[in-house]
Amino acid sequence: MPHPLPPPSTPPVPLADLLARTDLGLRQLAGPREGVAIHWVHTSEMADPVPYLLGGEMLLTAGMHLAKVTGGADEAGATGPGRAGASDVAGATGPGAADVTAPGPADAAGPDTAGPAPAAPAPAPPTAATSPPAALDSYLDGYVARTVAAGAAALGFGIAPVHDTVPAALVAACDRHGLPLVEVPVGTPFTAVESAVWQAVTEARHRELTRLSEAQRALAAAAARPDPASAVLRALARHVHGWTALLAPDGAEHGTAGPRPDGPVRAAAGRLARVLGAGGPSSATDTLPGTSLSAYALTGRGPGRQALALVVAANPHDPPAHAIAGVAAVLLALITGPATAHGPAAAEHSAALVRLLLGARPADVAPLLGAPLWTVVHAERRRDTTESTASLAAALGTSLVAPGTAAELPGAPGAHPATESTARTEAVTAPGAAPALRALIPAGQEVTAHPGWTLGVSEPAPVAELATADRHAAAALRRALAGRTALVRHRTPGPHSITSLVAPTDARQHAQALLAPLADSPPLLATLHNWLSLHGSWDRTATALGIHRNTVRQRITRIAGLLDTDLDDPDVRMELWFALRSLDRDASRT
Repeated sequence: MPHPLPPPSTPPVPLADLLARTDLGLRQLAGPREGVAIHWVHTSEMADPVPYLLGGEMLLTAGMHLAKVTGGADEAGATGPGRAGASDVAGATGPGAADVTAPGPADAAGPDTAGPAPAAPAPAPPTAATSPPAALDSYLDGYVARTVAAGAAALGFGIAPVHDTVPAALVAACDRHGLPLVEVPVGTPFTAVESAVWQAVTEARHRELTRLSEAQRALAAAAARPDPASAVLRALARHVHGWTALLAPDGAEHGTAGPRPDGPVRAAAGRLARVLGAGGPSSATDTLPGTSLSAYALTGRGPGRQALALVVAANPHDPPAHAIAGVAAVLLALITGPATAHGPAAAEHSAALVRLLLGARPADVAPLLGAPLWTVVHAERRRDTTESTASLAAALGTSLVAPGTAAELPGAPGAHPATESTARTEAVTAPGAAPALRALIPAGQEVTAHPGWTLGVSEPAPVAELATADRHAAAALRRALAGRTALVRHRTPGPHSITSLVAPTDARQHAQALLAPLADSPPLLATLHNWLSLHGSWDRTATALGIHRNTVRQRITRIAGLLDTDLDDPDVRMELWFALRSLDRDASRT
């Protein structure tokens, strides 16, 4: 049985809220009644839906898979009033839920398909000839046990077209295994339950975004007051409804706000501060009963610097609190960091900026920036997170960031999350588009993947070559988005690569001659470049370019015609890739 994925960070919907809606008429028959949260809805009539569950969903079924056990009605043709056709055995109604009868967003044709994780086959339902009551009890017990193990939050059983009532054996099995069982009446189609869940998710998300916006304004105002560090701590404590503190590695408090927690929580906070102060990660978390602790390194950890950490203790079931804390961490890093503790460093950075604005070359101001080499990071938020760019900047340990102008705009109330995500993906994956965040990080500082974000990372580069590194980070981000990978690093060919065997001038002339038919069509060149770099994948190329997969096919067909060549020939692909990379290197040098 596959291990269930963790629930998404999108706002959950309390099952009690769905039960309270009189228009749905839902009724809970078994299982726990408190603290049940629904993240999405999935419909399946399979005997073993486990491979298609992501965890956190309400699984809806009309019980057609019980027909072989009970000797009931034919399972293929019945439909009842108010119910979607039961023969639609697995209509996925939540984002990311795989539909077992039709291909999902990933194209089912060819190697681009990413199917569900393999699972051990469920036992086949016994036939009516084998003691139906005992067989039904055994079958339903196994069905419920597997559903619970897969992480489903609740089971909804539809009355009609197969069953007039919820089987008593199912009620007993759900009570035994602690799975909430909800009766869906005849007049309520499964799509109505799905719609109710998404409406509640959208409203909750809008409330979260409103809360984040208000908290950001309050924190910014606090940072402008006298004694800004204390003011920011107080504002943060109010908006996360918890305790906030500035701690040194030895546990000494440099300011606190909010209700003071008990001894174990303070001891855990001190341990996190020691981890960050000892040159560890830029952020760390811990969980205690009823409390979630988050810690952020605020100042440099080099010689002579005091490594303060912001520690926040909040409700573990309050994801926005973490995003709000990330904003405060950036502000406090500016307030308590090198700009105040080490005036000369701040003065050198300001001098570098002034000289750049007055026309100096990047190489001329490089000595003022301190680090000789820098890594460029491009980042894009995944649709299952509400993390702010400020929170990511704090996690990366840098204040040299440029947030994207469109990335922080919340979706309109009532917009479907999938629609928001698609629009944003098409925007950021288009060539030349700005990501949600770009950041500069000293080369000696490690860049790792961060939950909720997709990162493209360049190789370390001197200041004079940061423009090239920026293009490399953008290309790495496009590959990461296309391959659904958390982090992709750009790699430059080594000194013994095949490109070193050909003089740059000869390689450029060869590339220009070979690709001359495409010279006046940048979209075709971009399509060919991405298609070859992604091993001929139609879907991933479409994702990388922000266009439809059929458009990719049409462009590749046109390219093959213009070049009068067979793009299925690996030798042809290799020669074209060599030519495209030659043009890339030539552009980097200019």
